[in-house]
Amino acid sequence: MNGMNGNQNSSKRFLKALRHEPVDRAPFWYMRQAGRYLPEYKATRADAGSFLDLCYNPKLATEVTLQPIRRFGMDAAILFSDILVIPHALGQDVRFVEGEGPLLDPIQNLKKLSLLHMDHLHERLAPVYETIDRLTTALPTETALIGFAGAPWTVATYMVAGRGTPDQAAAKTWAYRDPEGFSKLMDLLVQSTAAYLLKQIETGAEVIQLFDTWAGSLSAGQFDRWCIQPTAAIVKILKARYPDVPILGFPRGAGINYVRFIKETGVNGVSLDATVPADWAAEALQPYGVVQGNIDQRLVVAGGQGMIDDARRILDGLKNGPHVFNLGHGFVPETPPEHVAALSDFLRDGKA
Repeated sequence: MNGMNGNQNSSKRFLKALRHEPVDRAPFWYMRQAGRYLPEYKATRADAGSFLDLCYNPKLATEVTLQPIRRFGMDAAILFSDILVIPHALGQDVRFVEGEGPLLDPIQNLKKLSLLHMDHLHERLAPVYETIDRLTTALPTETALIGFAGAPWTVATYMVAGRGTPDQAAAKTWAYRDPEGFSKLMDLLVQSTAAYLLKQIETGAEVIQLFDTWAGSLSAGQFDRWCIQPTAAIVKILKARYPDVPILGFPRGAGINYVRFIKETGVNGVSLDATVPADWAAEALQPYGVVQGNIDQRLVVAGGQGMIDDARRILDGLKNGPHVFNLGHGFVPETPPEHVAALSDFLRDGKA
């Protein structure tokens, strides 16, 4: 395997921004930049079979990772995979049903949890590592490679409910009723996620992003135990071996808890959801790390001058500190590619 974790001297714009070094413009990439809004993705997805088959096919996963880079020239590519490969690798049944999303065999007690283990983790995730290895040579030299995983709380919400839910009630009920039992699931996720991400870095990921999509559903009293502490534990493990690899967190919907998150987890920066005001982030967050974000993905669906004006507002509001332009959440399937092109052109040369 090639491996590319010695990136301290890299001149890639994205990595320079993460090191708080001067850059000629804000770097940009987009959450879900590879996906169903691109016709070439749909064609590749059809060739793959199931969604998990696509995630586990290194040739095709490499191709879909590269597709948006070819079209739009973002400063970073993010590995094409899914946060649910971890429960799948631990032995939980995971399948993706068209029109329904992910379906899992629910883990709602310690007896079912005892069936999960890390014995075959790297063996089952080997195709993901091969995808990263391929990308280290396939990407343009100026494009950084982001590896990622779901944060333990968000992954646990799917594992316990057996599907995505609007309120994460099943995981909350277990966590609140039996915190010691639920912590066993979270500990397994901390250890397996850290092992997975270490292997991603070893194979060539230059930056790590942790997605905690459902962090905002946690109550103020539970945010520390189920969001901050597990993230901090993973960061500590990764930094012990790779202290120079930047780690970014996305506690979506965290509100003012973003401050505690960036201060207490050890991450190098945070992604902001679209509700976070740029001026507040500049004052409260940028002194402690990089901020990524945070245009509303629906503005990109709408396109036009409103999209450009909001992008300019965000750039202006965060220009005095380390900033990577991104979305407040991922692209939706109905996003017109020409709107992404217009936004990317504006971000690249400042002309609307």
